[in-house]
Amino acid sequence: MATTPIILPDAPKVGMVSLGCPKALVDSERILTRLRADGYAMSADYAGADVVLVNTCGFLDSAKEESLAAIGEAIAENGRVIVTGCMGNEAEAIRARFPSVLAVTGAHQYEAVVEAVHEAAPPSISPYVDLIPQADPNSHLGDVKLTPRHYSYLKISEGCNHACAFCIIPSLRGKLASRRIDAVLREAEKLVAAGTRELLVISQDTSAYGVDVRHETRQWKGREVRTHMTDLARELGQLRTPDGHTPCVRLHYVYPYPHVDAVIPLMAERLLTPYLDIPFQHASPNVLRAMKRPANEAKVLERLKAWREICPDITVRSSFVVGFPGETEADFQYLLDWLDEAQLDRVGAFRFEPVAGAAANDLPDPVPEEVKEERYARIMAKTEAISAAKLAAKVGSTVRVIVDDVGEPDEDGDIGATARSEADAPEIDGAVYLRNVPEGLKAGDFAEVLVEDADAHDLFGVISRPDYPSAPQ
Repeated sequence: MATTPIILPDAPKVGMVSLGCPKALVDSERILTRLRADGYAMSADYAGADVVLVNTCGFLDSAKEESLAAIGEAIAENGRVIVTGCMGNEAEAIRARFPSVLAVTGAHQYEAVVEAVHEAAPPSISPYVDLIPQADPNSHLGDVKLTPRHYSYLKISEGCNHACAFCIIPSLRGKLASRRIDAVLREAEKLVAAGTRELLVISQDTSAYGVDVRHETRQWKGREVRTHMTDLARELGQLRTPDGHTPCVRLHYVYPYPHVDAVIPLMAERLLTPYLDIPFQHASPNVLRAMKRPANEAKVLERLKAWREICPDITVRSSFVVGFPGETEADFQYLLDWLDEAQLDRVGAFRFEPVAGAAANDLPDPVPEEVKEERYARIMAKTEAISAAKLAAKVGSTVRVIVDDVGEPDEDGDIGATARSEADAPEIDGAVYLRNVPEGLKAGDFAEVLVEDADAHDLFGVISRPDYPSAPQ
């Protein structure tokens, strides 16, 4: 007797446009993970999607314009659009400009986004498909990854307790809300077991992790650990990849509180990657006070010196705002002189932008746009010169790298690759460009590289000792 084959319903497809910072990228991963557990498939383009999600950024006016442009493009290309993310707080403005959007939700409102997708493109119901267990909504495991397999962002908290005059993050994402440390460590462990070779710890204020829960303790591997940055760093330093390597662990968005000193010895022992991302924002005491940030630039210089004595190859990256209201030429020169002393390894700079809702908008003495541009050019020239000198000093030395991409053989059969050293975080720092790499090298592999040349931002070299399972010996 012939049987009738069972035809499973096609899964509705969701497209995603993710804008803004790595924290927003993690939100996108979590949303897509929930939707995949509900039976949705992912679409790589507008045409194949039943509905498109746009995860917006609302930190600066320029970021808002980029978000609005992305919403407009999604509507033009697909027509069925759901908006989420930081700019979701401005739902009325979004709907006024784009009346056809299906729904608008705020940052990290996962349930509301999933519900809106269910309404716009109902999931397929099938007893065969629905036997698949639902994902645990509290696990925070990034089953859907929007980064390459070998690195992952590890978000440890939401929100921020600071009241910086130029920032509206607390109004967008709320006050500090730390994740349970056992949940964070479980996620990190699973990510590393699944192939992650580099963990990038992110939050709005990594140093404040656990303040909101009074650094409560949790059980992990039979011992108590505090919800605290130093405990977290120490435990992350115990992780090992399936082939026995210590994964790279980078700390981002670290405010220079006193307890940050405690993680430097872990970097010296290579339990943590010797890399700190610290948003100093400025150095002039006058500007820091106006920004409502700690004005301890002299103490910071002392601590930088102490950190380098403990861990000589530590990399410190930071970002600075130029053209803040009231910033005088003397204030800006103070910043340049401070940078000469600080000798930071990686620096990003931003021109001040007034953002709706920020206290800085009401400050007197705005800096003219042409002055902002001139100061921006000067700080970039200053930091580029410092970077060039630091990288030139690495020529002839050996650095450990993680490979991001391996190219195809050229006409001579030579293969090139792009990698990053311990001093380079993905997307924001430089790269190490490799020539004549051995066959078998792949993304995520570690290797020792002899540095042959350098420019202002990148290194160039050749592998001196590969460090991966299929490496030629």
